[in-house]
Amino acid sequence: MRVNKAHDRLSIECVSAEGCVWTGTIPLETDTVMCGNDQRAGASACDTKRAAATRGPKATVSVPGWEHFAHDADIGLCGWGATVAEAFERAGEALTAAVTDAAILPRTSVEVHCEAPDIELLFVEWLNAIIYEMAVQKVLFGGFTVRIDGERLQGTLWGEPVDVERHAPACEPKGATYTALKVAQSPDGLWSACCVVDV
Repeated sequence: MRVNKAHDRLSIECVSAEGCVWTGTIPLETDTVMCGNDQRAGASACDTKRAAATRGPKATVSVPGWEHFAHDADIGLCGWGATVAEAFERAGEALTAAVTDAAILPRTSVEVHCEAPDIELLFVEWLNAIIYEMAVQKVLFGGFTVRIDGERLQGTLWGEPVDVERHAPACEPKGATYTALKVAQSPDGLWSACCVVDV
């Protein structure tokens, strides 16, 4: 999936495993700091960064998605969706997009299990599980499935071994942090999951 911000619109292009392409645009009512493939072109105002770190997606965004926001030398990420599990899945995509813009093929899968006393800590555990598997397996993941049952999360990661030439990794995530950590449901029912990742 490619997500690009242009002025007041968010353009989305998705290509399925079968090669079908879906494109669409969503009007934005916010000053999104970074989105999709624009993650390296940050905003300059500290107030904008703070606002992006705490606001989550606007109510006008009703499809699952993700964004990056600037945070010092690290990167903030936020995923959103109709369920908290879907928000976690999109945050996984944002994590991978911080590493590479290249398409990730689903050649291998890894099962992960996480447990934490609340949903925000579970989100950090989820991201750290992805980061751990990236480092140990030397795999980039592009597809994520999450199932949450109370304090427990079961996830499946799909991806392929890192190909330095094709993937051209921009960074190596070290760990999810509690900075700007927020998992919440907006009044219109949209879930968002955000935090800063140490890179």
